[in-house]
Amino acid sequence: MWNQLRTDEYEGMLAETVTMKGYNGDSIYAYLARPLGKGPFPGVVLVAHMPGWDELYREMSRRFSQHGYLAICPDIYSRFGHGTPGEVVGKVREAGGVPDDSVVDDCESAMNYLKTLPYSNGKVGVIGTCSGGRHAFLAACRVNGFNAVVDCWGGRVIAPEDQLTPHQPVAPIDYTEKLACPLLGLFGNDDRSPSPEQVNQHEEELKKHGKNYTFHRYDGAGHGFWYYHTESYRPTQAMDAWNKVFEFFEEHLRH
Repeated sequence: MWNQLRTDEYEGMLAETVTMKGYNGDSIYAYLARPLGKGPFPGVVLVAHMPGWDELYREMSRRFSQHGYLAICPDIYSRFGHGTPGEVVGKVREAGGVPDDSVVDDCESAMNYLKTLPYSNGKVGVIGTCSGGRHAFLAACRVNGFNAVVDCWGGRVIAPEDQLTPHQPVAPIDYTEKLACPLLGLFGNDDRSPSPEQVNQHEEELKKHGKNYTFHRYDGAGHGFWYYHTESYRPTQAMDAWNKVFEFFEEHLRH
């Protein structure tokens, strides 16, 4: 868990930008971080949030690597061009968002990329925050092969029909029946997207279909409570949630 690294153990990692095949055979960038050593290591696919394929997600990838995971974060926005994360996300917003089909296939390709590495143990989880949480849950429902999924305050998992778009034609909650791996959900009780009522609805749908899930809800926390670079950061809740993630992935990916 957090801050339990031994002071007498060797530690090293490699972190770099790689190229992988994504949706429709497109060549896209991804950020890959891995521990040095022969492994085998479990894998984690990170799905970036609407602020973009940014520095925070590179740091998160390295954090997973430091804890013994192969971590890959595909640039799901790469088809909109390149620039700073803010510049690219501006184009994404103007276009009505990134298509769900594109994100799901990029996640599947990233999963397969990790599984083909010679130091992989063959197990891969997927995690995302904000819109990336929505995408992580969607990918876990639509892709065969993920062993665990973490949804961090994913907004619009529940969406009424009048909010559906050509790029997002189906609310992820409607795929719940197809979820084939354990789910961890992390939510702030002060959030409005998803609101506590929407989290309740999501939980009821999971129960209805007999899914293996655990939800943790934090008082005094709203949307993005992991984001130390913003006013939404809540250190106590954030670090408890990070430990929950490590415990969850340890159980479902390491063993």
